[in-house]
Amino acid sequence: MPMKSPTVRHRRLGRELRRLRESSGLTPEAAAKQLGWSRPKVNRIENARTSPSVADVADACDLYGADSATKAGLIQLCRDASQRGWWTAYSDVFAGSYVVLEAEATAIRTWEPLLIPGLLQTEEYTHTLIGAVRPPLDDMELKRRVDARMARKITLLGSSAPSLHVLVDESALRRPVASAGVMRRQLDSLIDATDKPQVTIQVVPLTVGLHVGLDGAFSVLSFDEGDPDVGYIGCPGGDVYVEAADQVRGLTLTFERLTEIALPPDASVALIATARRDHD
Repeated sequence: MPMKSPTVRHRRLGRELRRLRESSGLTPEAAAKQLGWSRPKVNRIENARTSPSVADVADACDLYGADSATKAGLIQLCRDASQRGWWTAYSDVFAGSYVVLEAEATAIRTWEPLLIPGLLQTEEYTHTLIGAVRPPLDDMELKRRVDARMARKITLLGSSAPSLHVLVDESALRRPVASAGVMRRQLDSLIDATDKPQVTIQVVPLTVGLHVGLDGAFSVLSFDEGDPDVGYIGCPGGDVYVEAADQVRGLTLTFERLTEIALPPDASVALIATARRDHD
């Protein structure tokens, strides 16, 4: 089964199968021949570009000489990777696998230079925004998109949520995306979010002038069990997943540099409050 982008569990499964194959001394060509697979299938599974079946995993484990505990663990990992999540109810809205990666993350770092980040948007702000930037949408489709974003927000800001470090440009606070009332309530909600122990919000003030974040928004997701970070860049042409270590390192470095020029959290709250009053 092809995937638009790898999930954390699929990446972990692929790495473990590659490790077992290499430990057994088999080349990808030899493994493919003995398993009755094509050479590309071995590559796609090990690189998390194809979702293997339980039978595929069992056969590979048997060929590679995995012990019973390892085999059972990888079969369970395969089943978990195929498990349906809350986002499947919105498959018509979520085109890629970002929400799957997001749901499995233990830490999310996100930079937004233009708008209030999606995870911190109020329903009415989202409604106004999606209605304006994605025309033409009928009422039902608009409601589906708003409901999907709110479901994502509830999931990722709950009691078992990952840590969330948000950097937002001051211009996003001041841009009158919606009516003054909607903007005030949105900024009130942003201030309220800072009370959550897992949420850190910093504002990059306009006074810093040109800076490294003006190229555009991005996120970096981190995971447990040694899984490598993943970068994500959303754009009108489609989602871009950054997995190469040097490219992810570049996004992380950019985020760190933005953190250095951003206001501390307390000062950021004060600036949000000032912007909120200006919408009066």
